[in-house]
Amino acid sequence: MSPQPPKQKRKKPRRSQDDIMANAFLKTAFKPVKKAMTMAYFLDIAGVMVLVGQACVLVWLFDGWFGSFVQGVPLPDGVVGSGLLFNLGLLFLCLMLRIAIGYGRDALLSHAGLLVAKSIRQRLFAKLGELGQARRDFGADGALASKIIDEPDYMVGYARFHVQKMTAVTTPLILAGCVAFYSVTSALVLLITAPLVPIFMAIIGIATAAKSREQMDALAQLGGRFLDWIRGVNTLSRLGAVDIAVSDIAGSSEDYRKRTMDVLKIAFLNSAVLEFLSALSIALVAVYLGFGLMGILPWAKEQVLTSYGTALFILLLVPEFYAPLRRLGAEYHVKGQALACAKAVAPMLNFKVKTGGNMVINLSDAPAFHLHNVAVFGDDGRVRLSPISLTFDAGKRTVLMGASGIGKSTLLQILLGFGDFVGDVIVYTDGKAMRYDELDMNVLRMQLGYLSQSTPLLPISIGDNLRLAKPSATDDELVQVLKDVALWETISQLPDGMNTVLAERGGGLSGGQGQRLAIAQLLLQNAKVWLLDEPTEHLDSQTAEQIKALLHRVSNAKTVIWVTHDKVGVDFDVVHDLTALYQQKQQKQAVYHDK
Repeated sequence: MSPQPPKQKRKKPRRSQDDIMANAFLKTAFKPVKKAMTMAYFLDIAGVMVLVGQACVLVWLFDGWFGSFVQGVPLPDGVVGSGLLFNLGLLFLCLMLRIAIGYGRDALLSHAGLLVAKSIRQRLFAKLGELGQARRDFGADGALASKIIDEPDYMVGYARFHVQKMTAVTTPLILAGCVAFYSVTSALVLLITAPLVPIFMAIIGIATAAKSREQMDALAQLGGRFLDWIRGVNTLSRLGAVDIAVSDIAGSSEDYRKRTMDVLKIAFLNSAVLEFLSALSIALVAVYLGFGLMGILPWAKEQVLTSYGTALFILLLVPEFYAPLRRLGAEYHVKGQALACAKAVAPMLNFKVKTGGNMVINLSDAPAFHLHNVAVFGDDGRVRLSPISLTFDAGKRTVLMGASGIGKSTLLQILLGFGDFVGDVIVYTDGKAMRYDELDMNVLRMQLGYLSQSTPLLPISIGDNLRLAKPSATDDELVQVLKDVALWETISQLPDGMNTVLAERGGGLSGGQGQRLAIAQLLLQNAKVWLLDEPTEHLDSQTAEQIKALLHRVSNAKTVIWVTHDKVGVDFDVVHDLTALYQQKQQKQAVYHDK
């Protein structure tokens, strides 16, 4: 029975599902720094206690001066002479403590956020290595570079938001309790107006998250376009099309600028609304206290409900009551950016790569591979490789052909251990048969040679590029493999020889020379299995024939699986035409159903 695509579960609305996933991702990502965030929270509470103490000292001083002036009595001991100096010292101590607490809190949260961003960036780099060619499902190289290098930085501020979210609840309650001790009405005014802040903050925050996601998408698109144009700058110059590239990059830059300004507009609007609500609430309390001091409140005429000292104490605390709520509003903008970033990186980090088991395999000889009813389905159920059964004999050169999109490259990725699949892949070596599900894929992958259409050469010296395949290789070994691929004569004539530094993507070598250098890497790796994904696809016919002949010469006694559209010039032992195999399978099924 052919494997079927996984059944699609009934999904929640996409937006809600993405938000749930992003919040869960952020919660997990910041779990390692939970202790630092808890310490920062307690520092905030300590700062509130110091603030209340500072307000008490100020009220004591001003109430003493004012009472003495109004009542015409001598100044109390605490507001003159040594008492004044002592109280001023207390004020200075409270001020220094608040500064130190604020600095310590910010340092803890910044360090925690940077640790998380660094961890996510490292995980993204590691996942990039695990994905292999499947990384293309998550964007072009430029977009991936932006996702890995830039986007984790947007998560740094989430630590501040998380702590501020708790502080915005605790601090107002503590201050409201202090106010209620002297004036229950003032405390009720504060508690009634306080919920307006998070309500407006949530309304504006929803728009912030959406705009931040659009901003990051625009940045990724700009990075991808810029990288693509830079790669083709020589062709653009030759065709006189540089202006087209400049215009396109300018358009992408302008789009990114507009989206950034949209985010800033919302952030400023958020701040303005919060400041207005805070000022209005403070004014209400101030008016109530003023009328209470004058005894002209409608429900308490000719009654002084509060003293000057009490009113001053309350007015000193009221702005601090709203301060954490205003800061939470500012940090909500940061939360929107963190959520947008989480939605961008979480799918890549959560992508399940088939890791197999713990069994270690050592390919001392060329192995054989058997695929039994293997199929690959996308997350949406789309067929990427129809069910197929194939055998690749040990030490044989096998050509894999078929129409574009039929799954040839996907099949190679399965053999490399990348991506998920349905069915069984079995490797035969040393008289043993082992299923991929049982093997440690990282160990197996290190013993497989892979050559693609585009040579992955780094902007380092030729010698260092070769040593990527075998770090312990001596200069004599490098010279020998370069001779084996008929490249030593060319490289030896360069001024710096093997120390010649290549430009990006192997710049400085022709396409054929780059492929020869990649083949030299394969020889140094000395893998018993070579997986060749159309290695001559973008070469001219003469160079392609030379590379084909070279590969035939140096791949003797290896298990070679060569994906190609054109088998002309390829010396092979076995040919598997996937298109023909699928047609034969369909014909057999049709005959079976007719019976």
